Amino acid sequence: MSTDRVPFGQTDLQVSRLCQGTAFRHLPRADSPEGLAVLHHCLDQGVNFFDSAQAYGWGGGEKVLARAIAGRRDEVVICTKIPTCLVPRGENEPGEPVHYTRAHLTDRLEESLRRLSTDYVDLYLLHHRDPDTPPAAIAEVMQDLVQAGKIRYWGVSNHTAVEVANFLETAPIAGVEDYYNIAGSHCDESGRSRVTIYEEEMMPLLKRAGLGCMAFSPMDTGLLAPQTPATPALAQLATAIDRVAADLDTSRAAVCVAWVLHQGLTAVLAGSESIAHVDENLAGARLTLPDDALAALDQARGIYRRSQ
Repeated sequence: MSTDRVPFGQTDLQVSRLCQGTAFRHLPRADSPEGLAVLHHCLDQGVNFFDSAQAYGWGGGEKVLARAIAGRRDEVVICTKIPTCLVPRGENEPGEPVHYTRAHLTDRLEESLRRLSTDYVDLYLLHHRDPDTPPAAIAEVMQDLVQAGKIRYWGVSNHTAVEVANFLETAPIAGVEDYYNIAGSHCDESGRSRVTIYEEEMMPLLKRAGLGCMAFSPMDTGLLAPQTPATPALAQLATAIDRVAADLDTSRAAVCVAWVLHQGLTAVLAGSESIAHVDENLAGARLTLPDDALAALDQARGIYRRSQ
């Protein structure tokens, strides 16, 4: 089954509006039958955009993705990410912090390529911030990797708009991967809503620079997943979403995915962990929300945000 394709920013990457990730919350972040079944179903339903990271199971997420796309590499767009740390020595221990040096960026990429069983990745993202390394130094290495054919494009995840703008002054980046959803319960270190910051600072930059964007956590890191969310304010928002979903004969998850895409972002990055989850998220990627539904959702969202 085919699904619509859109360009990722100003690149020639044509991606499905639903991106499937391998940062599973409840399934093993490894080459498991459960994860493999989810990824295969995505492929069968026309999803061609897949996201992983070296830190997802410390290679496990990349390995299961490699197995899922075996023999179909030319059909998919692969994104993986590099952290600012080394592999932890033991379970539940932090990895040793490192900077984005030439050796770290290139050596970790070679490891990812081996795990993914491919000669190149389509998108290579900086998973975390490294404020101590000059953007120009990082960009030089990333551009060299593009020239070497190891990556097609690169970008960043979990960076500020100022940091993205600094990279853009030195080299053309393809886009970003960031937290964004209808609820936006999470705040930054100063206590400001991450979603508010994103709307005020990052979204204008994305539009101005023509950058692609993968928005992760459409269900707000699972906070919107329970039938009745934990807090009264979030439960009230979920009720409003459910009313819209009932009117459109769809699910809460589908409405959450559709709402994000209606904000003008390229793709929603979802961590579906079952075939049913994939189908709900895909329904959202194909759903056009009517004006009255968008108005009702924005009103409910405003009430929730003011309660935070």
